[in-house]
Amino acid sequence: MKKVGVLSLQGDFAAHGAALERAGAEPVFVREREQLSQIDGLIIPGGESTTMLKLLRYENLFDDLAEFGRRKPVFGTCAGAILMAKDVTNPAQESLGLVDIAIERNAYGRQIDSRVVELEPGPDFEKRTAPGKLEAVFIRAPIIRGVQNGVKVLAEYEGDPVLIEQGRYLVSTFHPELTKDLRVHSLFLEKL
Repeated sequence: MKKVGVLSLQGDFAAHGAALERAGAEPVFVREREQLSQIDGLIIPGGESTTMLKLLRYENLFDDLAEFGRRKPVFGTCAGAILMAKDVTNPAQESLGLVDIAIERNAYGRQIDSRVVELEPGPDFEKRTAPGKLEAVFIRAPIIRGVQNGVKVLAEYEGDPVLIEQGRYLVSTFHPELTKDLRVHSLFLEKL
């Protein structure tokens, strides 16, 4: 059984752990850098990206996480997507710089503007998973404003990419762990 780390400093890491178990993987709740050597891939959950950055620095995890990401599969959701992007705006902030995307923080608005929508995933997503609409939970979500260097867009919302992949990386600006649909997590497990 694949062991998948879930960064567990802040955010909705428990929901990702439950989704991984349902998808057939063993979750490892990562709080220390030594745990990175025990996992096949890592999920960086939603939460608050500036708080996560502070905690990564406080726990001396930032550099180890960046090094892990240069070698192994990483999946970032919402705040995790922000931490994985090479270019972050609104405001600009440090990131791991793993994925060739430009992302704008809190671009859909405040907490009150959060929403649940049904997406029509693109053909690249559907040919690798089961067909059908994808429920997407957006909570103070960022918007991917640009993609480069072979980034594949797997789903869009209002014309903007919301689920992308680049090599061993997967990024969603929504929260797939808050639905019963396991297709996004299963797609990540294929990268391990």
